[in-house]
Amino acid sequence: MTGNATARPPGADPPAEISGLSLGPVQGGPPVLHDARLTVARGQVLGVVGRSGSGKSSLAYSLLGHVRPGLEVRSGTVRVAGLDPFDRADARRLRGRVVSFLGQDPASALNPALRIGTQIGEAVRLRSPARRAHEVRARVEELLLSVRLPADRAFRRRLPSQVSGGQAQRVALAVALAGRPALLVLDEPTSGLDTVLADRMRGLLAEILSGGDRAALLVSHDPAWIASVAHEVVRLEGGRIAGAGKPGAPVPAPRSSTGFPTAGGPGPGGAPSTGPREAPSTGPREAPCTGSRGAPRTGSGGELSVRGLDAAHGRVSVLHGISLTVPAGSCTAVVGPSGSGKTTLARCLAGLHRPARGSVEWREDGPEGGHGAPVQLVAQDARGALNPRESVRAALMRPLRRRHCAADATREAVRLLDLVSLDADVLARRPGELSGGQRQRVALARTLAAQPRVLVCDEITSALDRETASGILALLGSLRRTLGVTVVMVTHDLTAAAHHAERVVVLDAGRVAEAGPVDRVLTAPEHPVTRALLTHADGVVLAEPDQRR
Repeated sequence: MTGNATARPPGADPPAEISGLSLGPVQGGPPVLHDARLTVARGQVLGVVGRSGSGKSSLAYSLLGHVRPGLEVRSGTVRVAGLDPFDRADARRLRGRVVSFLGQDPASALNPALRIGTQIGEAVRLRSPARRAHEVRARVEELLLSVRLPADRAFRRRLPSQVSGGQAQRVALAVALAGRPALLVLDEPTSGLDTVLADRMRGLLAEILSGGDRAALLVSHDPAWIASVAHEVVRLEGGRIAGAGKPGAPVPAPRSSTGFPTAGGPGPGGAPSTGPREAPSTGPREAPCTGSRGAPRTGSGGELSVRGLDAAHGRVSVLHGISLTVPAGSCTAVVGPSGSGKTTLARCLAGLHRPARGSVEWREDGPEGGHGAPVQLVAQDARGALNPRESVRAALMRPLRRRHCAADATREAVRLLDLVSLDADVLARRPGELSGGQRQRVALARTLAAQPRVLVCDEITSALDRETASGILALLGSLRRTLGVTVVMVTHDLTAAAHHAERVVVLDAGRVAEAGPVDRVLTAPEHPVTRALLTHADGVVLAEPDQRR
């Protein structure tokens, strides 16, 4: 950002003001954010809503003087307390002291090698007047208690890997609050949490934002939460501010009769979406360069069988005696509180985590000719799953070149992107140049390129808006119908489980608390954990059985 204005006293300006801001690719092309203008007043919570890829995170990051790799500021100004966050000197004065950030991925905010108390203590030393050891310790304890975490020595000495996802998110919040910032930038801070913890986190943030004159910019896909805490809401569409008003004014995306938004809204780049597209081809392993596509594979009989599975992280046991069966072509949802072992189970199913005992086996009745890897994982953290140094083309071509020549592999890559509602120009980009929703769809396309028989989806819609998430879930249903793909869906979204799975498995503390047909478990739960998850869910409505395929 150029043209640093003369700084005024911090109290003389609104916490944040953006004027005519446009961001675009360094190498040219349509802007990602175009002529954005907004003001966050003192004591105000400004909500930002819009589809995945609409520019919400880019707008939020600009308040910290940050743009994604591959993008540049083309025009406009950003002022936070009268200072320019894109100026290095001003950024040092602002970050952590005047403006702090809390995102949806606490793993990226916390150092995995440092203990929790040490990390918060470092933030206190850098961002507050506290310098003496007892002053820092007192402030660390105060921050932990303020985010409803234990402040004892045993908890302070834990590593981030030794706490649950909800606890890690609150530790990240404590770090963000260490400097008593006047402005909080919150980017989907509850998307990776189960219904109980998400509800508690929303209440905690509402409490933090309700007192004093602290301002906040809140990016969320949850319209009910936005309406409950925001004083004003702006909606982004295709990188432009399409409207602004009071929380009740923005109209949420239209919903279908199943409770999910319809898929007829604008797609990526403003193009209309036509819903789930044709499933990927499954030609022979060494396909000739004829440009033809293999016939879709229909599901054969078989099952994914898990028997007596135990797993641990080091000396800490995580899973205890897990047993389940997933019939070929079906969908089983795995739900449970944060920290119950869902992701560890998903990694064991995909062969990415070695179990301590027990077995995971894919049994198929039909011949295996032409099939890809039996089980593939689509991870929650698409940023970590994709190599930041390689393009989308390189990520897709690696598995495709095993079955196609170069020309056919390129055509198949374009078709896979179209299948997940992405344009072909994404091939030239790197993960850092994409939005969170775009990265997740690229990760799904890469997984489909391996032609799996079982897709293990670990919270793949947690970072997506409801309309895009609905399209991804509908896509999984289409793959089940056309290819017979089996789906294990690890999710915190009980509504998604109700509408897209036949069976549900509830984990608690690494054990199966209860399991059975969706209709029974989600209407007559037997375990207290299931009842708690349902109590905090936002109106789960069961679909008819034929709507789940």
